[in-house]
Amino acid sequence: MWEPICLTLAAAAGNNIGKVLQKKGTVILPPLSFKLKVIRAYAFNRAWIIGFLMDIFGAVLMLRALSLAPVSIIQPVSGCGLAILSIFSHFYLKEIMNIVDWMGITLAGIGTIGVGAGGEEQKASEISIFRLPWLAFFITILFVLLNGWLHFYKRQRREQELMEFEVVEEIIYGLESGILFGMASVISKTGFLFLEQGFHEILVPICILISICCSATGFYYQTRGLKHGRAIVVSTCAAVASIITGVVAGMLALGEELPSSPTARLFLLLGWLLIIVGVILLVSSSRLIRRLTWLYRRFKQSGTDRNFGHRSGSSVRIRDSSPSAIIQTTTLQNLLSSKAKADS
Repeated sequence: MWEPICLTLAAAAGNNIGKVLQKKGTVILPPLSFKLKVIRAYAFNRAWIIGFLMDIFGAVLMLRALSLAPVSIIQPVSGCGLAILSIFSHFYLKEIMNIVDWMGITLAGIGTIGVGAGGEEQKASEISIFRLPWLAFFITILFVLLNGWLHFYKRQRREQELMEFEVVEEIIYGLESGILFGMASVISKTGFLFLEQGFHEILVPICILISICCSATGFYYQTRGLKHGRAIVVSTCAAVASIITGVVAGMLALGEELPSSPTARLFLLLGWLLIIVGVILLVSSSRLIRRLTWLYRRFKQSGTDRNFGHRSGSSVRIRDSSPSAIIQTTTLQNLLSSKAKADS
């Protein structure tokens, strides 16, 4: 089981780092088009071509990993690509990482170890042809509901003449892209299972082609969400939805089962949970740090105000209770009467 997990980590690293290098290379490049001059500029840009090759190489490694292990193992581990990308950005791009980033990387790493330890005994049963139409039907109904919900909020936003995205729209775009990414892995795995069970070899490239279409559509939804919405919401929903889709679809449609040993089952479930939490922390680290800093400053300011109020009250009570500041009534009357006699 460790071989496909290592392949998945390498594939996820290649995909994520490759996209970063491509983005870095496009800073000085014109928009991509089919013009010969533009294609030549991209081909001779070192950063972009290295990133492109790493992305392709990562996709090939991911297909190899899917051919060796259940998708319910591969898809959660692929979420650790964000952790590898964070380390790469820290050491190569000199980006500053906060404590939440390191916590997310640690949790994702521990979760990967848990998945590897728990997945040793996991076995996939034979694929059921009758479950696949039900899976396709369920995904179709889910997308119809999500898109209907999305159009409702868009119409409501237009009626109220609001320019900014509602948080529900960001969540829907993230969920749709994540579901498509997860289904791309499931469909690729389906092709390899068909081949193992004696079906025609032509089904493998057909499934891989459908998987590529799902990934491309997922990138389309994710790009739309990132263009108008907040990256933290879209990316978090996409990452979590991708992991959950791969696990649920792999078990319900492809017949993948949990390990029979209670210890292995516990390791696997904890591994899934830690990877999801680690991915959420990595995606939301900057916003979370800002929020915690704001709460800390507010708490510190309120504590300072309370201490200042307490000291002010104490000083007032001390001044009021000082004997030198108190004048008896009889003494005041004697002074006034003495002054009146002296005037007369």
